[in-house]
Amino acid sequence: MKLFEPLDINGCVIPNRILVPAMVTRLSGEDGLVNRDITDRYVRYAEGGAGLIVVEAMAVHGAKSGPLLRISDDSYLPGLSEMVRRVHDTSDSKIVPQIIHFLKIARSGWRQTIDMLDEADIDAIVGHFGAAAARAREAGFDGAELHSAHAYTLSSFISRRNPRNDDYGGSLENRLRLIGRVMNEVRRQAGDDFAVGVRIDAEEFIRGGYTVEEGKLIALRHAQLGCDYISLSVGGKFEDAEHHPGKVLHAYSGYSGERAMPDAWHPDMTHVDLAAETKSFINAKGFQTPIVTAGKIWKPEDAEQILEEGRADVLGIARQMLADPDWPNKIKRGESERIVVCDFCNICKILDGEHRPVNCYLWPKGAVQAPPDAPGEGPTWGPGGGDLQVAFQGGEARLTWSKAEGSVAGYDVYRAADDGAMSVIEASKSRRWNDRSAMAGMRYHYYVRAYDPAGRPSPPSNTVLLEPELPNYGAR
Repeated sequence: MKLFEPLDINGCVIPNRILVPAMVTRLSGEDGLVNRDITDRYVRYAEGGAGLIVVEAMAVHGAKSGPLLRISDDSYLPGLSEMVRRVHDTSDSKIVPQIIHFLKIARSGWRQTIDMLDEADIDAIVGHFGAAAARAREAGFDGAELHSAHAYTLSSFISRRNPRNDDYGGSLENRLRLIGRVMNEVRRQAGDDFAVGVRIDAEEFIRGGYTVEEGKLIALRHAQLGCDYISLSVGGKFEDAEHHPGKVLHAYSGYSGERAMPDAWHPDMTHVDLAAETKSFINAKGFQTPIVTAGKIWKPEDAEQILEEGRADVLGIARQMLADPDWPNKIKRGESERIVVCDFCNICKILDGEHRPVNCYLWPKGAVQAPPDAPGEGPTWGPGGGDLQVAFQGGEARLTWSKAEGSVAGYDVYRAADDGAMSVIEASKSRRWNDRSAMAGMRYHYYVRAYDPAGRPSPPSNTVLLEPELPNYGAR
């Protein structure tokens, strides 16, 4: 499988094409130090077979930020170094920090914007990034990733909504000036032989923001600057964030944030087309910089197809890897049916926005980490084979089933519409689920599989058929 082919990123050889994007854990204290829980989270990804692990955003400066990791001075090096050592001792996974600069925000809804920064502030930002990259190298990381996406400082300079009217605003060339200076400083302090990637938005998804037409030019500039990989995200902006009184503004609370972390009702592989267009564009300009795509990629067959078709070079698998860090190993062993499938409920996003420790709804109650992988048999059904029942009531398909026998962490609901293939449509911890997207005039088949904490599945339950009749809207 192309999914398990290695890739050389400026001397950092990742063993496969699976990248865990930066996901804030909120497991750090206000001190920003690495602790045991944080280290265990990233070791768990290494155990599961990830190719490249991008550690959650680390502040390059000393501004207050709540529970967020830091790499802003040398006092953070011991904890970071120990985390890197444990990951390297666990597997051949590679690990890099995502380094980030952000501006001030207040619970009142006020936020500092980039037009409030003077030349000295900008010079300081450049220096902070260079020093952070040098610390990343000293800590033993395999590279570093610059956070130039979403609502944060580097991205705000690149944005079409950049309000500055000096050499750092207005034209696209001016808006790219800061990232150019940052890359030069990072190379000066960390070295040309240190793998440096960048995460950018392919589209902003805000009114007046840039689309892929400008996004691919921005990617081209990063390739011209010598970035070793370009990880594409979208959205996640403050401009359309929803402020709740007394709470810190969360950049993923508006529509652009929904696009950054697509919910269950968005199509699979939501942003792959943006990556394909960007990759095609920079390749045509003579650059082979690896492109990372992300956004609701969870099916092994989809992941392989993206790579085989050359639509991207690496796959960013975030929430699916949170739900089941063993996703790579299960695919490699031919055990895809044992994958704990993310249902894209975005409880993890809600916890992040509330600055609470981030876990997965599908984990056992109270778990801080995903449960360990384990061989053996999964749950079983009793004599009724699950006794799955379905009825079309209140404009939705209402499913109920019996309790499976054995250790049960949850249930995967499978559906086929008309003559399509059966696939997981939802994960449920209860023994009922309502399919609100079922529509009259269609044929649906359903079955359910129970799974245990390690993702070991039961056989399928009995299969039920639903053929709701078209409603009578009255005489015409």
